[in-house]
Amino acid sequence: MTTPSSPLQALARIRPDVRAMHSYVVQPSTGMLKMDAMENPFRLPAHLQAALGQRLGALALNRYPGDRIAHLKVALAQYAGMPEGYGIVLGNGSDELITLLALACAQPGTGQRATMLAPMPGFVMYPLSAQLQGLDFVGVPLTPDFELDEPAMLAAIAQHNPAITYIAYPNNPTATLWDEGAVQRIIDAAGAQGGIVVMDEAYQPFASRTWIDRMRAEPARNAHVLLMRTLSKFGLAGVRLGYLIGPSAFVSEIDKVRPPYNVSVLNCEAALFALEHADVFAAQAAEIRAERTTLIAALRQIPGVEKCWDSEANMVLIRVADSAKAYEGMKNRKVLVKNVSTMHPMLANCLRLTVGNAEDNAQMLAALQASL
Repeated sequence: MTTPSSPLQALARIRPDVRAMHSYVVQPSTGMLKMDAMENPFRLPAHLQAALGQRLGALALNRYPGDRIAHLKVALAQYAGMPEGYGIVLGNGSDELITLLALACAQPGTGQRATMLAPMPGFVMYPLSAQLQGLDFVGVPLTPDFELDEPAMLAAIAQHNPAITYIAYPNNPTATLWDEGAVQRIIDAAGAQGGIVVMDEAYQPFASRTWIDRMRAEPARNAHVLLMRTLSKFGLAGVRLGYLIGPSAFVSEIDKVRPPYNVSVLNCEAALFALEHADVFAAQAAEIRAERTTLIAALRQIPGVEKCWDSEANMVLIRVADSAKAYEGMKNRKVLVKNVSTMHPMLANCLRLTVGNAEDNAQMLAALQASL
């Protein structure tokens, strides 16, 4: 009779790098003002919430997603102004799309490892997806003021020949929207190497520019560019829906590695409903942008806030003398923000604050001031 293995022996079958990782942790937020995740502070108006509930309640949950997915793609293409000849692929948030891109570009069994490149500090899912899918990751440091280091980016592209180059536009966690000319030159350099560039526009509702305008204006020059967005910052963080736009030949290849039925009928219908009422969400974004201006002005008047960067997103990055102390002080005062100081050496003593409504921002400012 074979002796069964112990659980510890079986755990050894899991990749060592996975066992060394930490799971993504969502901070407990019951009873707290949640200003750590760049969520839209506004709920749907009551009459729209009721109408959405009726619509979701009528869905056939016993059936797999069907034709409504195609309708959602059409609605998103119209909303984004998708160029002619382009296609769209949907994901369970943009996080899944980042995974699919890495999966599609990995080179298992070839003896060669593909490379992913991105400016850093940036979105944590880029290096994580590279690690999990077997790509090398090259992070190119930003300048001390979190602008693109164009010479360093161009040199890194020439040296590493990345399969995927990510440009977050605006960037997370710095909220910067980089110079359009520098971005285009980096795109040109990646294209000359035969690489793909992904413009990550998760925070597009709060930015003054979008790269899709450049894709329409110069389609040949941007033929290797994919545009990635999410409805999370649009106002549907709980719905989990991302979308990737690009030339149809590219998108069809990415779509091959997408799990079947990755977008549920509930997610799909909620997104369609929201796009039918896009004016409501546009008004919310306009209010958040106005509150952002007021918040930044107030932060720059607080003693102890050593630096407050400009923002083109629904977040503001600040530097204080002791971010851990400020974070804990705010948490004790029932306000959750994000201490990003451990994410990258350039973010030492930095906090990332979500831009909320006027009431939320006032409470956050009071907690910050009392915690410095």
